[in-house]
Amino acid sequence: MVPAGNAAASPPPRERGDRIPSAVWLAILWAGMIAGFGLDFPRYLAQKPPAPFIVHAHAAVFTGWLLLLTAQVTLVLRDRLDWHRRLGRFMAGWACLMAVFGPWAAFAMHRGNFLSISLLDMAGFLVLLAWGFALRTKPSEHRRMMILATLALADPGFSRISMSFMPDPAAMIPFFIAYFYGNVLLVGLMLAWDLSRGRLVRSFVAGAGALLATELIAVALYFWPPWIELTKGL
Repeated sequence: MVPAGNAAASPPPRERGDRIPSAVWLAILWAGMIAGFGLDFPRYLAQKPPAPFIVHAHAAVFTGWLLLLTAQVTLVLRDRLDWHRRLGRFMAGWACLMAVFGPWAAFAMHRGNFLSISLLDMAGFLVLLAWGFALRTKPSEHRRMMILATLALADPGFSRISMSFMPDPAAMIPFFIAYFYGNVLLVGLMLAWDLSRGRLVRSFVAGAGALLATELIAVALYFWPPWIELTKGL
C-alpha cells in the first residue's frame, strides 16, 4: 500500500485495476438495500404498533456503515490511502455499535425463530470484519473481505424485493433462495471476476464459503422445531 502522503510509487497495474470492481460490488449492495427497503417503506410507516426506537437507531447505524464503506472505496480510488487508514480505525469503533444495535433491534422486534438469521448474520459480519482488518496489508484480500462482511448484513434488503412478490416459502431450500439470492449473486460475481483474471483469492473463497454455509445453517435453524420452541420462550 502507498504510505501516508502518497510519496511512494503508485501500486502495480494489477492492483490498481482491481479497485474498480470493489466500487461495482458496493453499488450492487446499495441497489439491493435501496430497492428492498424502498419497497417495504410504506408498510413500515403504516405498521401498528410502530417499530420501537431501537429499530430506527439500528437502521441509522447500518446506513452509517454503508456510507463509511463507500467513503473508504472512494478514498482508495483517489489514492488517498493515508485517509483510508485513518478512517479505518474509526470504522473499527463503528463496528462495535453494529454489534450492539443489530441484536438489540432483533430482540426488540420479537422476531422469534427468525433470530437464527439475525444473530448469525451479525456473527458472520463480525468474523469477516475481523478477518478483513487482519488482511489490511494485503489490499486485494482486504477489500474482498470488507465487502463480504457487509454482505453478511445485506440480506434484509435483498429479501424484501423477493418477499414483496411472493409469500414466505414453507421449505428450507426455497426460503434460502428467496432470502439469500442477493448474497449468492454477489459472491458469484466476485468469483467470476477473479476467474476472468485467471486467479482465485484463497481468503475470499474461504470467507465466501463460510458465509454461505453460515446462512444455510441459519435457515436450517429457522425451520428446526426445537429452535422454534426455544425462541417462543424468548
